[in-house]
Amino acid sequence: MPRSPSPRPSARLSIGQRVACVATALVIVASLGGYGWYQGLIGNITTAQVDTDEWDRPTSVEGVMNLLIIGSDVRSGENADYGDAEGERPDTMLIASINVDSGAATLVNLPRDLMVDLPACEAVEGYEGMSAQHGMINSAMNFGGVGCQWKVVEQVTGVHLDHFVVMDFAGFKDMVDAIGGVEMCIPEPIDDVKAHLKLDAGLQTLDGEDSLGFVRSRYAQGDGSDLSRIDRQQEFMGAMLREVLSSEVMTSPVTITNFLGAVTDSITTDEGLTVNTMADIAISMREVDLDRIQFVTVPNGVHPDNENRIILSEPAASELFGAINNGVDLTGGEEDDGSGQESEEEAADPSDVSVEVLNNTGIDGLALEIQAVLVNEGYTVTGTGNPELRVPDATTVYHGPGAEAAAELLAGSLTNAVTEEVEGLEQTLELVAGSDWNGFDTGSSSSSEGELSITDDLGGVTAEAGPRSAC
Repeated sequence: MPRSPSPRPSARLSIGQRVACVATALVIVASLGGYGWYQGLIGNITTAQVDTDEWDRPTSVEGVMNLLIIGSDVRSGENADYGDAEGERPDTMLIASINVDSGAATLVNLPRDLMVDLPACEAVEGYEGMSAQHGMINSAMNFGGVGCQWKVVEQVTGVHLDHFVVMDFAGFKDMVDAIGGVEMCIPEPIDDVKAHLKLDAGLQTLDGEDSLGFVRSRYAQGDGSDLSRIDRQQEFMGAMLREVLSSEVMTSPVTITNFLGAVTDSITTDEGLTVNTMADIAISMREVDLDRIQFVTVPNGVHPDNENRIILSEPAASELFGAINNGVDLTGGEEDDGSGQESEEEAADPSDVSVEVLNNTGIDGLALEIQAVLVNEGYTVTGTGNPELRVPDATTVYHGPGAEAAAELLAGSLTNAVTEEVEGLEQTLELVAGSDWNGFDTGSSSSSEGELSITDDLGGVTAEAGPRSAC
């Protein structure tokens, strides 16, 4: 991708925490509907053109907006005080998946030490391109610019990325200062010369400079790994979101103006991320609960050939990416059916489901085979046999009123099955294997049914918890 024509095109230096600024900026834009001056701020944003038609892309899902958040490791301009680094590798990358319909957001960190199969990228102005190879996920940007990095992330994860955002160090400091700092709990004293950071232990409000040092610091905290640093970055993102969404910030036009000025002056986006798009996202996120904004690092493990590198852990990583690309709400929130009551079937689990298995295929012993599989998956099978009342040709899961979710759960584990409500069935489902029986869907996963939990299954965290209890 050609380098940006911005007056300071190389001053794009960032780390993962800046996604908090993007997310909060999107939220705040929605509150600016009553202020006529916010349009002028948008003119500060630098845009870059990426031709996404050059590669085969994952399918997008209506109602879901996926942003690629990039922190470039270029050290120049206002960011030259933070050391020297050759090339343009992202220091941190995240996928921010915003479910516009449900008002939830999941932010997935892609560690820079992650080794993946990289697709080839053509040479473009300012970049030499690269051949297909096995390498670090963040190396693509150095060879093919942000367009190549976009392609790599889509090809590796299978997640359709709608837009990208790149942010820099100097702007990050200004953002934090604009909201009066961010309150953090520092469990132990920190003295990190490389990150320009020296802090005492305890609860304290970090200004822009200290916040930048905190999210950049690696070797002076934790075990010195990038994964440990990501954990702290996610903690900071949650704290910053809480600060920005506080009444003190949201009700202050001056504070909002300063904050958005810092945001818009420090980001580069694709040309498609327009003001209207930002406003649409922000409106959907305006009243979101903090427990529906969650952070997680993609499941990973140590690379078998290099203990200093990591690889994706399967099938957990694919399940997470698949859930994100399919628009699954991973926050565990209940949808409102308009009745004012939460339906119990929303929380359907195999251990709570009883089913009778009936064989209408003519295949001897099939009902017993199905029973064995279902029992292994946690279902309670109350009996087997041949159908008498209902003898469909299509494999069907029959259920009584109020048991839709349980029936959908069972049908979802089969290659081809439909559900149908009938009177007279109360606690037990009735599975009738028809002449179209094609077995169980071995490719189905908990994520496809919305059962994958960021916090319970993947060790993620939400933006809800504050720092005070930790101190």
